[in-house]
Amino acid sequence: MLTIDIHTHILPETWPDLKARYGYGGFIHLDHHKCGCARMMQGKKFFREVHNNCWDPRVRLQECDDFGVHVQVLSTVPAMFSYWAKPQHTLDLSKLLNDHIAGVVAEQPRRFVGLGTLPMQAPELAVRELERCVKELGLAGVQIGSHINGWNLCEEELQPVWAAAESLGAAIFVHPWEMMGSEQMPKYWLPWLVGMPAETSRAICSMIFGGVLQKFPRLRVAFAHGGGAFPGTIGRIEHGFEVRPDLCAVDNGHSPRSYLDRIYFDSLVHEPLMLNYLIELAGADRIALGSDYPFPLGEPEPGRLIKSMPVGDDVKARLLHGTALEWLGLERSQLME
Repeated sequence: MLTIDIHTHILPETWPDLKARYGYGGFIHLDHHKCGCARMMQGKKFFREVHNNCWDPRVRLQECDDFGVHVQVLSTVPAMFSYWAKPQHTLDLSKLLNDHIAGVVAEQPRRFVGLGTLPMQAPELAVRELERCVKELGLAGVQIGSHINGWNLCEEELQPVWAAAESLGAAIFVHPWEMMGSEQMPKYWLPWLVGMPAETSRAICSMIFGGVLQKFPRLRVAFAHGGGAFPGTIGRIEHGFEVRPDLCAVDNGHSPRSYLDRIYFDSLVHEPLMLNYLIELAGADRIALGSDYPFPLGEPEPGRLIKSMPVGDDVKARLLHGTALEWLGLERSQLME
């Protein structure tokens, strides 16, 4: 059965010294401190250790074969978004990362699909790079953060990006980053365990309440980590919309629940009961395999949870590839059989 993993991250093995290139620090660089292993560093601050499956396509393909994954959708590591930087520098970095992903895809076009990254803090530049990603590089869409510095995804400034994505037929993958409240919960990895699910719900609610999905009905948006906290709190969200429309319905009068068949979720929920709930809530045609490869909070064996579910082969096929193809705007014949 064809298996497509829509949530995987990749980096180049090397890239230029961005502090020297732009004249100020704060950017991520790799410290290849031993064979097949590197530290992601932000200046002198340790961010994360990564291994060669994060940058070497040959290692990725071997692990894909071991796991039974036929196609990976590649996107950068969210720490690389760099929305805080000067727009022209984020654009330059985006081009570097997007060219790299396009090159990896070009080498194995039936095994890899690419998503670009954009300087979202400068929507005019973001639209220009989005057009390049789709028209010149052949990428299927882009990955963006759950917010853009001080903007939620409903802000009017971002509407040109949504309009361009809809017109281009570009898929959008929303990934949490710069988690709210991180400074108040520095211990126990809570920004990743608590903040990330909240960030994703923040993004979904912003796009619903702000009318983005209403104004751009052909926009194809998928949200990481099974939609984070959103599916588990949809009852509360809908109830709030009904009892306080003066606060919740000021920009969009349609029920939040009515958008469940308009958005996509990856399957990364780590819990059979939650995946079953998500299938019942939104339907298998809104859920696609996503593993967060190659990071530790991901699914160690991509697709294992889906394959373990007591559902029919038609439902598993939809979860393992059918929804992904629809969201990406691709035909099965374009990818590995």
